[in-house]
Amino acid sequence: MSGVKTTDARLRPDACEASNNQDLPESLSGNLKYTLIGVVFGIVFVKAEIVSWFRIQEMFRLDSFHMYGVIGTAVVTGALSVFLIRFFKVKTIQGEEVVFPKKTFNRGQIYGGLLFGLGWAITGACPGPLFAQIGAGYLAILVTLISAVAGTWLYGYFRDKLPH
Repeated sequence: MSGVKTTDARLRPDACEASNNQDLPESLSGNLKYTLIGVVFGIVFVKAEIVSWFRIQEMFRLDSFHMYGVIGTAVVTGALSVFLIRFFKVKTIQGEEVVFPKKTFNRGQIYGGLLFGLGWAITGACPGPLFAQIGAGYLAILVTLISAVAGTWLYGYFRDKLPH
């Protein structure tokens, strides 16, 4: 890249539009930290029954508050975390500034949300618990994982033709 370092995704053809464009190289210790966090996160998901197909179906049938309580707690925790990250100017493991870009609403989010919810209700899985479900031995979820990857690829392929 001719020695020019930029975080503007529009100026870097290899960059994505994610919140934080990583400029520093990954380190083994950083990857181990993320792996450890992921393992703990998965154990919490299994113990809290968040990966339970039965619990997810209860939520969609409005039979139980369990999942709504978990999701509500996650929303409050996320909002508080974003506030604290901004207030204390917390940096990533690599020492980079955490950036929260402004978001714009578009009608494609409605279609995507409906498709996501429908898939979640049918399969009993969303991207968060997929790997925890596989790790817990629910191997039928491999079909859901393959479908999620295929759906992501299809979105990328047809992105320019979709309503945004």
